[in-house]
This record gives sequence, C-alpha cells and structure tokens, in this order.
Amino acid sequence: MALRNHSTITQFILIGLSDDTHIQALLFILFLGIYLQTLLGNLTMILVIRTDSHLHTPMYYFLSNLSFLDLCFSSVTVPKLLKDLLSEKKTISVEGCLAQVFFVFLTAGNEACLLSVMAYDRYAAICHPLLYNQVMSNQLCKGLVWGSWGLASLNAVIIVLLAINLDFCDAQTIHHYTCELPSLFPLSCSDISINISILSFSTIFLGLGNFFPIFFSYVRIIFHILSISSTTGRSKAFSTCSSHLIAVILFFGSGMLRYLMPPSGSSLDLLSSLQYSVITPMLNPLIYSLRNNEVKTAVKRTLGKYPQYFRH
Repeated sequence: MALRNHSTITQFILIGLSDDTHIQALLFILFLGIYLQTLLGNLTMILVIRTDSHLHTPMYYFLSNLSFLDLCFSSVTVPKLLKDLLSEKKTISVEGCLAQVFFVFLTAGNEACLLSVMAYDRYAAICHPLLYNQVMSNQLCKGLVWGSWGLASLNAVIIVLLAINLDFCDAQTIHHYTCELPSLFPLSCSDISINISILSFSTIFLGLGNFFPIFFSYVRIIFHILSISSTTGRSKAFSTCSSHLIAVILFFGSGMLRYLMPPSGSSLDLLSSLQYSVITPMLNPLIYSLRNNEVKTAVKRTLGKYPQYFRH
C-alpha cells in the first residue's frame, strides 16, 4: 500500500532546533558525539552479552534486546537531524515523514513493552529466586520479546494507517526537528478528533499499560527487600534492579509527557522528544555497565580477548 495523502502537499519543512548557523554547527558536533556514543555503547553491550557465557541469562537476554532497540530508536531520528543541521533546506517528504512516525511508534512501543517485561524478570529473580529458572524459561523469554514486537508493530500500523488519511492544506512547517504525530496534527485541515482519540488510547494502552505492571512489580520488590534482615542482602537485591528503574524513569517520564500533553510548539516539546529518543538510548548502556559489576567484568573479559589476535 503506497503511503499517499489526499492533499497536494508532497513535503514538509522542519524548523529544527535552531536557525543560527553557528549554533547549528555546535549542535551537529554535540549530536554526532551522542549518536556515536549510542552506537558504540549499545553495540558493545550486544557483543559482550552474546559472547560472554556468564551473561547468558534472561536478564541479559532482555538487555541485549533493549540495546538493539535503542540502536534502532536513535537511528530513526538522529541521522536526519544531523543532516538537517548541515543543510539550509530542512525538508522531508510526506512518505518519509509517515515512515518516521511508524518507526518511532514501533521502537518506542517495543521499548515500553520490553521495560515492563524486564520489571517482571527482576520481580521473579528477587522475590522467587528458587523458582527463577523455571519461571523465566527460554521459551517464555523469547515469547515475551516476540510478543513485544507484535504488539508494538500492530499499534504502529494502526497509527500510520490513520495518519495516511489526514489531509494537509497550505501549512507545511513542522515546529520540530523530526516527524512526530502530535506535531502533524496542527497542519491538518481534516477532522483529527479520531486520530487524537486513537493516539491517546495508544499512549494509555502502551504507556500506562506497561507502566502499571512495572509499578506493581517494584512495589512487590521493595516490600521483599525491606523484609531482608541483612543490610548487605538488601543492598545487593536493590542493586540488581536500580539500573532498570533509572531507565524506566528516563524513558517513561519524557515519553508520556510528550504524548499525553497537547503539542504546544514550545521548547518543552523538543526537550522531551530529545530526552526519550536521543539521550536515553545513549544513557542506557552507560547506566547498565557502570552500575553492574557483572557487565563491567564481562566487558573486561571480552576486550581482553582481542589483543591476542593482533599478536598472531
């Protein structure tokens, strides 16, 4: 099915982050560094988890999938942002814009589901350690990951099919650095009430629908940790889920703010989008590697293997 629109507009103009060429040059250097760090950090996490047998557990299986999602999520918007920071004409075709909308919903929805799955994994590991291997079987782990992809894909398809039917009249300027559905609504001259309702339902279903299981999992985890008599035991139990909790706060805090609040065209919209789609994918591997001794040890083991290949 071709991504066609009923209107005569074939492209949009992106305002971007700044119209000052000197600031654009500085922003290009900044976001290029962030993107390279995102690629390096997440690829390293995937490589270390796949090659180190000590990390072949459900928690790290989910973490490797999270790193892959962060790679994809960041790559949906950042390369286009970098290109526009070097271009005088910041345009994007209607088809390209709708493609961005689709992949943002696919990756963001998938990440929300996966973070919920990871919370359940931490609940099973901390509250039911003796049954952990039985509860989190390989079959269940793969089923949860594929289920996340399926749910996020269905949601993204529904959203984009509705967006395709929007009519865009004379307005072509998107007050944003990328194509996000809330930023397209003000440009449409057709009735967007159904689209807003579907978007709100989607945000509540995938956003709050995944946040509440995370919340209740951590309520159970906290009560269990408080029941541990040993201070060392409490500290160790909390350290195993603190990285995930930080990732949840960073992602859901900014994502829910962006999609539950009406678009204002202000810097708050830009900052919330940058937080969940650019900054969080870069921070996740740092959070998990710096706060996890198993990951730090595995990274040293993995990197320690490579010098020997250069000596032969």
